[in-house]
Amino acid sequence: MVDAARAAKMADRIKVIVAKTLERGVKDPRLGFVTITDVKVTGDLQHASVFYTVYGSDEERADTAAALKSATGMLRSEVGKNITARLTPSLEFIADGIPENAALIESLLTEAAARDAAVEALKKTAQYAGDEDPYVKPRVIADDDDEFDADVEGPKA
Repeated sequence: MVDAARAAKMADRIKVIVAKTLERGVKDPRLGFVTITDVKVTGDLQHASVFYTVYGSDEERADTAAALKSATGMLRSEVGKNITARLTPSLEFIADGIPENAALIESLLTEAAARDAAVEALKKTAQYAGDEDPYVKPRVIADDDDEFDADVEGPKA
């Protein structure tokens, strides 16, 4: 039976345990500046996907991925010692795409700002295709009709 609340609690706990263990327990020189961004645990609590980001170049990301792969067993044993579950979930480390997504969004925003500036420049030199105000206006009646005004006032006594 799937208990989403229990899975969420376990995911939070695993996130803390893995982060602390990476900070203190893993002495691999290939391990770069790693941030654990999220952990997803399956409903049966058998598998945990640990999402991480690495600050640095593509080479440092590859080295960190190799270091995490080699430290998976040690990290899983630390998780097993620190959680209260019958079975320890298997760990899978997945590089999170947050930096790439942020760079893509930033480039899209820059492109949108450039297009807005181009539209503003075109707007300054634009002219109307037809009349400036194409809508039909109500007729204005001239005040030359004195007869009409006399009839409105009524007969004089």
